[in-house]
Amino acid sequence: MKPSHILLLIAGYFGILLLISFFTGKNDSNDTFFKANKQSPWYIVAFGMIGASLSGVTFISVPGLIGGQQFAYMQGVFGFFVGYLIILFVLLPLYYRLNVTSIYQYLEQRFGKISYKTGAFFFLLSRVTGASFRLFLVAIAMQYIVFEQIGIPFWATVVISILLIWVYTFRGGIKTIVWTDTLQTLAMLTAVGVAIYLINQKLDWTYMDFLSSNEFAEKGQIFFFDDPNSKIYFWKYFIGGIFIAIAMTGLDQDMMQKNLTCKDQKDAQKNMFTMATLLVSVNFVFLSLGALLFIYSEKLGISIPEIDGKTRTDLLFPEIAMNQNLGTGLAVTFIIGLIAAAYSSADSALTSLTTSFSVDFLGIENRPKKDQKPLRKKVHIGVSLTLIIVVILFNKLEGSVVNNLFTFANFTYGPLLGLFAFGILSNYTIKDKYAWIVGLLSITLTYAITELPESMIGAYQFGWEILPLNGLITFIGLWLIREKK
Repeated sequence: MKPSHILLLIAGYFGILLLISFFTGKNDSNDTFFKANKQSPWYIVAFGMIGASLSGVTFISVPGLIGGQQFAYMQGVFGFFVGYLIILFVLLPLYYRLNVTSIYQYLEQRFGKISYKTGAFFFLLSRVTGASFRLFLVAIAMQYIVFEQIGIPFWATVVISILLIWVYTFRGGIKTIVWTDTLQTLAMLTAVGVAIYLINQKLDWTYMDFLSSNEFAEKGQIFFFDDPNSKIYFWKYFIGGIFIAIAMTGLDQDMMQKNLTCKDQKDAQKNMFTMATLLVSVNFVFLSLGALLFIYSEKLGISIPEIDGKTRTDLLFPEIAMNQNLGTGLAVTFIIGLIAAAYSSADSALTSLTTSFSVDFLGIENRPKKDQKPLRKKVHIGVSLTLIIVVILFNKLEGSVVNNLFTFANFTYGPLLGLFAFGILSNYTIKDKYAWIVGLLSITLTYAITELPESMIGAYQFGWEILPLNGLITFIGLWLIREKK
């Protein structure tokens, strides 16, 4: 496809998002922006949250994992499902009972103001890094496909992307996001389905032929029990997946803000169970696509793309979709899916970060009514500028984006996991003024443990178990500063 055609696709897709924003953002009150007036249909939220959970990381980077670890990622996905059930039965009832706008308001009621600010701070840190990683992944793919060819530098690609997102979210906020996420989920899943169908057709396979082939058998191993030292050892992935789901969904304002737009707890629980069930099969389909991409590239001698001398398995999907003569249909659906992947994570992150900073740090709900909306809009602009800067900085990192994302998350979500776990599982309060110190020390100590030399830990490799370890250290630290409730 010519760059001009791709730009027209982007413009058309953006036009649809603006149309949705027009209808959902007519009432731009803070209650609409933060809670969608608690009128979102649960099934719409559930379908849209699939796209938000997948984002660019799954769309681009998860298929690229196949080259190094086959289907081991599914072990973590099974852990995600268990984690979602814990959210369904433990966290959602808690949030609805307290009727919070920001989920970190629970920490203020349970422990005090410093714990509340500490939890909100670690969310801001976690979501800024997470959203920036996701947006970076899609921005670099767009750069590779189109913007490099027309002389637009990477930083300009990032600025344009976030500016477009700001335009359609600045009025309706979460109400707009609930509906745009639905469109973006549909776009991503359509792109994957079309890619699988067309590549199989080129190989003279049906999807079932592909799954039963010897080539798939060589790349399709799911369970790894043989080496406890390996990063892909089953129990590391599975247990880590449970805690990642709890932390990155249940303790994350971005994901929970969508749940809290449902009219009541029962609807929110229906949403969570539906999303959890569908995500297992959807992730398997994405990994199937990854196996198919590697099989296809090996059969046709297609090299894995490189940028600045760095091998990028993340770019194998765009390379095959756009440059290997598989037809305009795949190219069009891929571009639309890629744009959807970019916006589905970044738009909700922009909204949730604006919500958290406005509510948790600026106390917007306690300010005069006339000052609330202008303040929210200023915060929205500030968050947009922050994301631009961080995404540009992330271009200096090496390695698979999905691995980098979860590595950062393991450290930044750990204190949140420990704070909420201590609040829910114990009857103690804490010396609130020390909560932030415990959080920082937990991250420092966890990092030090992961950097222990081989002479002490042998061939052991840390993986997703870093998060529960971090949460446990935080829990122990809070136990040491406990007081009777």
